[in-house]
Amino acid sequence: MRRSLVETLIGAVVLAVAGLFLYFTYTTGYQKVDGYEVTAKFNSVAGLTLGSDVRMSGIKVGSVIGARLDPDSYLAILRLRIEKTIRLPVDTTAKITSDSLLGSNYVALEAGAETKLIPENGQIQVTQDPINVVDLIGRFIFGSTTSPKQPGSKQQPQTQTQPETQPQTQQNQTQQNQTQQNQTQQNQNQGGSGTTSSP
Repeated sequence: MRRSLVETLIGAVVLAVAGLFLYFTYTTGYQKVDGYEVTAKFNSVAGLTLGSDVRMSGIKVGSVIGARLDPDSYLAILRLRIEKTIRLPVDTTAKITSDSLLGSNYVALEAGAETKLIPENGQIQVTQDPINVVDLIGRFIFGSTTSPKQPGSKQQPQTQTQPETQPQTQQNQTQQNQTQQNQTQQNQNQGGSGTTSSP
């Protein structure tokens, strides 16, 4: 009886600690960000979680507070809460990136030059999807290797242009030599005829 009472007390303490932890997380986490909400659509939000940072110029200006799938376009709609002091132009760009190769993802904002601002519950129109680093590494590794030759494959003979140009060059030289010989014979004939006609 006493053992079951101790186990009950230990379970109650564990539940109380877990409840305090959840309350602390809820009150100090992304729900307590004082600001306004905007949305952004991405093809993929892989690597992002609730509470992920929203940064501008490397400084945290908000948090991710939700994500859902658009049933019409099948795009991921990301809900962001931005600080009140940060106003975003309508041409702001939102992209998902990471600190390093193994770092966690976050949303990076790049403000545009427009004077018109995104209102509360507005949407960021320009977005960039996260880069799949694993896919890029795989393409670099497997794309740089040459494919092995198939057994029994025949190599196509390469066309050689140099042997074709040599006969043409020889033919042109032969024609020039014949032309020079003909001119020489004509000159000799004219010279011979001139000498016979002279008194």
